[in-house]
Amino acid sequence: QVQLADSGGGLVQPGGSLRLSCAASGSIWVINHMGWFRQAPGKERELVARIFSDNNTNYTNAVKGRFTISRDNTKSTAYLQMNSLKPEDTAVYSCNADIVDKRGWAKTYWGQGTQVTVSS
Repeated sequence: QVQLADSGGGLVQPGGSLRLSCAASGSIWVINHMGWFRQAPGKERELVARIFSDNNTNYTNAVKGRFTISRDNTKSTAYLQMNSLKPEDTAVYSCNADIVDKRGWAKTYWGQGTQVTVSS
């Protein structure tokens, strides 16, 4: 069984920083892409950032130059460093990963979500 656990959210003032973590555990064979989605109240869920097994990345335009996604394959963990946070970044951030388990089954997994609130 594979699980994802995301953490690191909180309350921060505009211009501040937070780092989110997404740790995969269990019967993992290969982790393909990992990333974060976010959903603000009354809005659709959107892809924020994604990192692939070759370390290529992509970002939604709204966070380019402010957010950086990275991964540590030895720890099966991805990180989202969020700088220069704005009130419009306020949302529930959920980790997402495409994982092949040791049975050879590929599946998309989700973390439980972590709240990020940017407010003075």
